[in-house]
Amino acid sequence: MRRLSTPFRTRQGFLPAAVAAKAILVLLVALFAVMTGPEQPASAGDQDVFTVRGIEVDVTDKDAATAKLKAITEAQVKAFRKLLRRIASPAAEQRLSRLSPRDIGRLMSSLSVEEERTGPRQYIGKLTIRFSPRKVRALLRKAGVGIITERAPRILIIPVWQTDDGPVLWQPNPWLAAWKTLDAEEALVPVIIPAGDETDRQALTAEDALAGDAGRLESLKLRYDVAAVLVAVAAPRGENAVHAVMTGDSPVGRIAFDKTYIAETDGIEEAARMAARRFHEVMTWKWKKKVAARYQAEARARAARTRLQVVVPFNSLREWQQIRARLASTPGVTDVDVSSLSGRNAVITLSATLSIDQLRAALQASRLHLGQSGGRWYVQAF
Repeated sequence: MRRLSTPFRTRQGFLPAAVAAKAILVLLVALFAVMTGPEQPASAGDQDVFTVRGIEVDVTDKDAATAKLKAITEAQVKAFRKLLRRIASPAAEQRLSRLSPRDIGRLMSSLSVEEERTGPRQYIGKLTIRFSPRKVRALLRKAGVGIITERAPRILIIPVWQTDDGPVLWQPNPWLAAWKTLDAEEALVPVIIPAGDETDRQALTAEDALAGDAGRLESLKLRYDVAAVLVAVAAPRGENAVHAVMTGDSPVGRIAFDKTYIAETDGIEEAARMAARRFHEVMTWKWKKKVAARYQAEARARAARTRLQVVVPFNSLREWQQIRARLASTPGVTDVDVSSLSGRNAVITLSATLSIDQLRAALQASRLHLGQSGGRWYVQAF
């Protein structure tokens, strides 16, 4: 992979770019640095989620240099739209459709060239765009767009193609090609397709996959280091439709797909691609819904947390020890921190994952009364 700042090089079989292209590209890099400013540190997970690979461009203009600059602008817009589909809701792309290429450029942190070809007036390339997590989050927060950036555990998909002559697993077929074309290894729900090499062929047959042979599927699960293995079965219906089925448990929840997809063009191949894309879209939606529900539950739990400074009166050290033991064993109480201790009372900080009313009820069950007197909280045994 090569950075944008690397000068144009002659690639065998293609014409070299004009000398002027080098100066323009250097200027672009300098301008890009000014636009984006210094990048804040980000976690490895953020870097993965906010990195969009495999953006293909094919642009023709007055010369190769101009075509490349135009291609970069096109690539960053395509990458940003793909990023929005990955981490936000379907409505987010529409809401931010008026964002200009220049504004999108400010969100980038780097750009790499995976492949490129140049002609006298043409630039063809495949690019990787890395966006700044901090800047993207700030933009979407300002726009009121909620996002999910937590990536699901990896899932291995075993595509089985049903034909009149029997099931096909490892040989080339439209269903296998559809899942490979999906290119979702770095998606929010990462989907892995087996290599189909000799090791895979010996580990699993089409009949094993259809029978759900747990031992053989487990061997592939271990080989590819994934959290789950799902068998996706599809069969042609006429010349332009595919009936696809996939069931099983996964990190995104229970999967139960059974539907026929009909393509208006490109026949069986396009119908298979439609099915694979839809399956992955639903898996992604289920994952986002699951994570969002967990975030909401955690937010509710945080809102319900209580931290109080409490006076605990007692008549003897033995009674204090009994009260402290009851406090510590009360469900929902997470910490009893003693600030001061005298012969007649203790001042503590009481922490709990409960609201005040819930804490009062929980302490009541532990034969402790939580009350207020003179603006101060107290706990008293009864």
